[in-house]
Amino acid sequence: MEVILKEDIISLGYKDDVVNVKKGYARNFLIPQGKAVIASESAKKVLAENQKQRAHKLAQIKADAQAIADKLEGVSLTIGAKASSTGTIFGSVTNIQIADALQAKGFEIERKLILIKDAVKEVGNYKAVVKLHKEVSVEIPFEVVAE
Repeated sequence: MEVILKEDIISLGYKDDVVNVKKGYARNFLIPQGKAVIASESAKKVLAENQKQRAHKLAQIKADAQAIADKLEGVSLTIGAKASSTGTIFGSVTNIQIADALQAKGFEIERKLILIKDAVKEVGNYKAVVKLHKEVSVEIPFEVVAE
């Protein structure tokens, strides 16, 4: 079943993307939650017209995201966590701690935009990906140290 997304959904797609999903997922979750609409011919025409009108605005948003990505390019973070003598962290480091560390350096990044591929449960060096726009993302290296 084809649907048009009304908002970004991390594992599925971005706003205004036309995606194929299973009927149950669309009818039971996406459409009732207001996250998508059925991609009928008329809805696709309206979407095309809206995208044409927003092309300039979207280019500006992408340029802003690219500017933030350029500033984030050289940033390296150090995150302190309580750890045992073997280097195992009590708990784990999540995107919340990374967002807080970025905020301390002067960057206002939503935690939903920060992705960490593997669970951070030990002291060491890791990388997080910040998705600022559907075409703009930046990798931020961070080091977890014992407090």
